[in-house]
Amino acid sequence: MTIRTVAVVGAGIGRSHIAEGYMALPEQFRVLALCDIDPKRLQSVSAEFGIPRAVTEFHELLTMPDLDIIDICTPPALHLEQALAALAAGKHVVCEKPLVGSLADADRLIAAERESAGRLLPIFQYRYGNGLQKARHLIAAGIAGKPYLATVETAWTRRAAYYAVPWRGRYETELGGALVAHAIHAHDLLTYLMGPVASVFARTDTRVNPVEVEDTATASLVMQSGALASLSVTLGSAREISRLRLCFEHVTFQSSLTPYAPGNDPWQIIPASAAAAQAIDAALAGWRFVKPRYAGLFAAYHEALDAGSPLPVTMAEARQSLELITALYHSAATGQNVTLPIAPDHPKYRSWRPIPPVRS
Repeated sequence: MTIRTVAVVGAGIGRSHIAEGYMALPEQFRVLALCDIDPKRLQSVSAEFGIPRAVTEFHELLTMPDLDIIDICTPPALHLEQALAALAAGKHVVCEKPLVGSLADADRLIAAERESAGRLLPIFQYRYGNGLQKARHLIAAGIAGKPYLATVETAWTRRAAYYAVPWRGRYETELGGALVAHAIHAHDLLTYLMGPVASVFARTDTRVNPVEVEDTATASLVMQSGALASLSVTLGSAREISRLRLCFEHVTFQSSLTPYAPGNDPWQIIPASAAAAQAIDAALAGWRFVKPRYAGLFAAYHEALDAGSPLPVTMAEARQSLELITALYHSAATGQNVTLPIAPDHPKYRSWRPIPPVRS
């Protein structure tokens, strides 16, 4: 088994990548370098995990010949240029959400990855957890049957302390609000389990915090399968939860309420009949536990790199997530139902952000 060497860029959420992911997989990964513009945080996190190289300049990583992977955990507005540079240097790339700020930028990355020796893993760690992966297995096996309805809730809390970080709460630097920075995870899980979206009607508002971006949203979706789905998002919940309830012909699934690990057990898997219960038991016989969050995602990433097989999250899937965001914002801005896919001639293809007012 190859040990892959990693540089993490950004010691904020990057610390979670290290602690939960790479350090939990010592036979697969070694964190060789850490990069952060804050020298104090850089030294603290590198010392905590015994990381041998600590640098403040991103470009230094590009010339390290013994570095396999660059893991980008910087503010969202920096993702595109850093990912392009890392791919151009022939490095594998891991990149936090939101991957980029438009479908046009996603298509640039897809083209760059095609020309690079490196492969890019978009981060959707919530896919990994024992409960969700059992549901995914049963759906893929055809046991769940025809999809009927999904309800997806992201009810989190973000107040002044969160927005005290200067790049947050602004379209230019965070690239969006609750739909981009928070509910993107739960909405990815919806399509991961129930397939692509066909059309969207959405409403957004800023009700909780005095910021530029939305912190509350609702949406009604029609899936390509014909199933219906409802999304609700707020950053003003007194109790934080993430919840998915998916109703199929033979099985209903309901996630745990854990806000930052909805993939973990316990998931309710409710059969509609004795025959469905028997099929579920047979399909899960000998089930092997799936590691949660970053550990599960990075383990699958390592396996795919070694095998040359499709990554556990592909660029096409990340683009699908950004297409849904684009449709949600366009629907909320126009009051119209939006049909997917979104083509390059769509007014929001190059950016879902609002057009700033013209100043005289």
